[in-house]
Amino acid sequence: MEGVAHQARFAALMTAITRRLPFGLSEVVAPSLVGYLLINLCTFFIDLSLLGLFHGTLRWPIPAAVTLSYGTASVLSYVLNRVLNFRSHDDVGRQFPVYVAVSVSNYLIFVLGLTDLLSAVGVYYEFSRILAACCEAVYLYTMLRFVVFRGSPGAMGAREQVTTATERESGSGSESGSAAQERPPTETEPATPR
Repeated sequence: MEGVAHQARFAALMTAITRRLPFGLSEVVAPSLVGYLLINLCTFFIDLSLLGLFHGTLRWPIPAAVTLSYGTASVLSYVLNRVLNFRSHDDVGRQFPVYVAVSVSNYLIFVLGLTDLLSAVGVYYEFSRILAACCEAVYLYTMLRFVVFRGSPGAMGAREQVTTATERESGSGSESGSAAQERPPTETEPATPR
């Protein structure tokens, strides 16, 4: 029950932030994008900290340091996005392998590939990682929303998420709203055709 409360608070906070975006961005930016950016910014700093420890302090080769730091941050990102941001209830056994495939492709293309390439041409390894992260952010959010967590409450578009949150806050999403339409008829009520 406590997890549901945390999910609701996180969703409400992301919706409130999205509503305050300037220049009409609240109409096109989904609250899940704001949540994704917040979560992945935190996990990215964990990734960078681990990279600095593994390569900068322990002097591991860049591929090994990047792999372990990215892997750790990636698993943490999956858990936080699944629970808080997209609020997915799909089977983890089916969902996680899809996420792993997305993460592996992201890792090969952007994290390891682009980071190694930029480092090889003389760009400082942490700055290389930051540039690669900008590219991977777009790719990962798109894959999370439309592939990994599709159909979950957080995967809706901007207008749908804000409308749903507004209905919940005003109480119109209660029994008289959309939830009433989805409950099955009782024995005393006739079934209405849809």
